[in-house]
Amino acid sequence: MRILLCLLLVAAAPAFAATPGLGTVSEASGFTRTGRYDEVVKLCDNFAKAYPAAVRCLDFGTTPQGRPMKALVASTRGALDPAAARAQDLPVVLVQGGIHAGEIDGKDAGFLALREVLEGKAAKGALDKLVLVFVPVFNVDGHERFGAWNRPNQRGPVEMGWRTTAQNYNLNRDYLKADSPEMQAMLGLVQAWEPLAVVDLHATDGAQFEHDISIQVEPVHAGDPALREAGRAWRDGVIADLEKQGSLPLPFYPSFVVGDDPSSGFADGVAPPRFSTGYFWLRNRLGMLVETHSWREYPHRVRITRNTVVSVLERLAANGQAWQRLAREADVRAGRPDGAPQPLAYTAGPNERLIDFRGYAYTRTPSEVSGALMTRYDESTPQIWRIPLRDDVQPSITVAAPGAGYLVPAEHAAFVGAKLRLHGVEFREIAAGGEREVEAFRAETAQLSAGSLESHQTLAVTGEWAKETRAVPAGSLYVPLRQPRARVVMALLEPKAPDSLLAWGEFNNAFERKEYMEDYVAEDVARKMLAEDPALAEAFARRLQDDPAFAADPQARLEFFYRRHASWDERYNLYPVLRTDVAP
Repeated sequence: MRILLCLLLVAAAPAFAATPGLGTVSEASGFTRTGRYDEVVKLCDNFAKAYPAAVRCLDFGTTPQGRPMKALVASTRGALDPAAARAQDLPVVLVQGGIHAGEIDGKDAGFLALREVLEGKAAKGALDKLVLVFVPVFNVDGHERFGAWNRPNQRGPVEMGWRTTAQNYNLNRDYLKADSPEMQAMLGLVQAWEPLAVVDLHATDGAQFEHDISIQVEPVHAGDPALREAGRAWRDGVIADLEKQGSLPLPFYPSFVVGDDPSSGFADGVAPPRFSTGYFWLRNRLGMLVETHSWREYPHRVRITRNTVVSVLERLAANGQAWQRLAREADVRAGRPDGAPQPLAYTAGPNERLIDFRGYAYTRTPSEVSGALMTRYDESTPQIWRIPLRDDVQPSITVAAPGAGYLVPAEHAAFVGAKLRLHGVEFREIAAGGEREVEAFRAETAQLSAGSLESHQTLAVTGEWAKETRAVPAGSLYVPLRQPRARVVMALLEPKAPDSLLAWGEFNNAFERKEYMEDYVAEDVARKMLAEDPALAEAFARRLQDDPAFAADPQARLEFFYRRHASWDERYNLYPVLRTDVAP
């Protein structure tokens, strides 16, 4: 049955000859294979030669293994560089494939869509109203780690690339922290073109069911309220187009709440800014995550990804100017902080509704291999599942914004400044040092992760900002909130934000004890403090009486006095970044 479906999909392809030199290995194989990266390099040049007035091929970076990172810029208005696009006020859409190079649908679908648009066979006139920047493969080195079983839970192509980069970075966990050279290059491309919309093309992992694609957009649940309306219209419009073409699209990512258990249903949400769709709403721009269903055959996935790209271009050609105005107005609003609570993270609330979901008959029985309860699907028997969906998405972490901005001390200025520049954040160096009334964050608890994540030992803290007077040396950075990137600033510098620099472990040194008082010294110090301070003696006695765990812990009892002694490190658990209500 799957072979018949593939043949039907191939037969359904437009019956016209490709422009010479612009066909792909995938297309020639009936969409069962995908080409190597040298094909991308060749096609990039060939498109520019075939359409010199409408396409430019450019390098926007070099991978750690020395490969060029290629992008194709397409516009029939001749807006083939950022200055020309800005001069004509054309919306820019950035479409990226292969961020996970095993999920390579976007590369082959993107080339197919671009060729058909240029030939006037799809999205007619769209390139006269916008600029398309197409990155066929984001994770280039991972693409060339080529093999037949790089995606064991995916049907086709015959061989494909690897999920992570040569340095083993998962690029779709790197948008905000931007560790990898590839992400730094991508952010440079974003800074240059300032796209209104970014489309990230993937294939899912997970269960077996009939739905073949999911379309998620932000802002919808998060971000500027007016821009949310544009995001919802874009998402719903693309979904409607796909439905008309016979697809079964979803507006949420179909990952079960409880792994491998369909009855647990789904929960919608807003991805943190390590992900593409969690990042671009912070910039007051539109981000779309496209996930084809990995259990559909490759010809089907390429075709519906192609249909998605065409719909994206048509929708942005029709609405891009209006949505671009909304984005610019959102920039202005973001630069007017009022101290109101700002969301840093979101989650789906407990309320749920039942939905009809097109799955297959299945059983859940103990496995003779693993011994665990396993789900087995019967693809010959479609079945409607009546399962819960939690889609009431609300802020889960909120913080009042500072009145003016953040102060990054001089000793951290080089590192933090480099991160801020990658994201186009405005800041300036403070010429004159001195003491200032600020807000400081002292962690009440600081919990390091047990293992490494993306080469980081992450950190979770509790605590609150409080007024203090602190020295701010010359050479420190002032990062104002009165700028379009205000949400990016808070995502990077608020300690409780899920992908802040602190959360990724960049300030772990501040939460490590470096100096100690020997026990025999602490004993003498404690006796002297008890003798000199009756109130302290009373507090110690009360703690012994009320807290049995404290009373039974010799180190805790000694530290009771050490923390109150002049020798205690007052910077221990002090987050180095400060907040200010007054611009320096």
